[in-house]
Amino acid sequence: MLKGNLVFGQSGGPTAVINSSAAGLLSSALASPAIGEVYAAEHGIVGILNDRLFDIRQEDPEELKLLTQTPSSIFGSCRHKLADFDEDDSDYYRILEIFKKHNIRYFFYNGGNDTMDTCHKISQFMQREDYECRVVGIPKTIDNDLCGTDHCPGFGSAAKYVATSFMEVKLDSQVYNYPQIIIVEVMGRHAGWLAAASVLAAHKGAGPDLIYLPERAFTLEQFERDVRAVYEEKGDVMVCVSEGCHDENGRFIPEMFADNNLQTDAFGHKQLGGAADMLASFVKDKFGVKVRAIEFSLLQRCAAHIASPIDVKEAYAAGETALEYALEGHSDFMIGFERVSDDPYEIKMIRVPLEACANLEKTLPDEWINEAGNFVLQPFIDYSLPLIQGATERSEEDGLPHFAELKKVLVD
Repeated sequence: MLKGNLVFGQSGGPTAVINSSAAGLLSSALASPAIGEVYAAEHGIVGILNDRLFDIRQEDPEELKLLTQTPSSIFGSCRHKLADFDEDDSDYYRILEIFKKHNIRYFFYNGGNDTMDTCHKISQFMQREDYECRVVGIPKTIDNDLCGTDHCPGFGSAAKYVATSFMEVKLDSQVYNYPQIIIVEVMGRHAGWLAAASVLAAHKGAGPDLIYLPERAFTLEQFERDVRAVYEEKGDVMVCVSEGCHDENGRFIPEMFADNNLQTDAFGHKQLGGAADMLASFVKDKFGVKVRAIEFSLLQRCAAHIASPIDVKEAYAAGETALEYALEGHSDFMIGFERVSDDPYEIKMIRVPLEACANLEKTLPDEWINEAGNFVLQPFIDYSLPLIQGATERSEEDGLPHFAELKKVLVD
């Protein structure tokens, strides 16, 4: 058994359960005779490059337990893109230097598509340099777009929030006796899994009339026709639109209107948001009725108060199992979920080669979307309902959430 120290990092956008994976991994690592020191990097790979590592053995075990009900990325996140080491290996040699300095033999990185790309590159570089280090990716994304896994930790909780919020907004919208159009924007860059979760509210009789996903090309002309058809039939319209909806030329909704140039991040991803506001102005000009634009924004990924118990449990197990596989000698893989049964719901943990999920995206199956491209069908409901089951469990202080408070003691 390879003996040495371990470092864990979080990357990309947070979720309501990302810290549950940290709890599963770190608690298991602290109890393992093969692991010496247990570290967490401040702001992911950036913390490793800057040699800013937290000593987890200095933390109160009771506070580490509270990570399972604490949202956001408690150790900090980043969106730092590593160049291919054949083109620029400076970051890689710095990482190797830090790994040698702290005798890091186990590296776990918790994130999405881009994170798995970082993991794969580091794993390949360590092999090239003949430095034995087990590199493992732990999945995380509310977008649910990682390949090689049935679903991702974080999605179930975000889906539960989206569906619940749609039901609540729907009831609120029916209070007054006048027509109105409500447009709700949900996260999802190239995959519409999270926006599709709004159909669960419709499944319970209080959801959107129209659902638009990035998997189908979006046009303002068709959007207007769809809204008008529902409006003329019902007098009220509720729309769910994914922030990643775009036309056949790849233009996102804000780019369909004049003077809207979207900024990009380190990975070349355009900074999305504002689709609901743009469409609300468009609809108001066309229909002349009361229109509301709602953007869930950060709420959908940090709503630990409504986290799915299934999601919390699976996220924790992903961290635990990642260490188990690494201690067995496996490396260069991501933990994945394979669905064994729907009734009763059951999954098993699998190893997914990093090259099979790095920089790849899993989109909603086309057959799960209706022919008109403006609603979601029963197969998605059957797929997602098991992921949101159970009442959220958490402890409180003075009626408010009890989140973990870590010391975050830096290693010399």
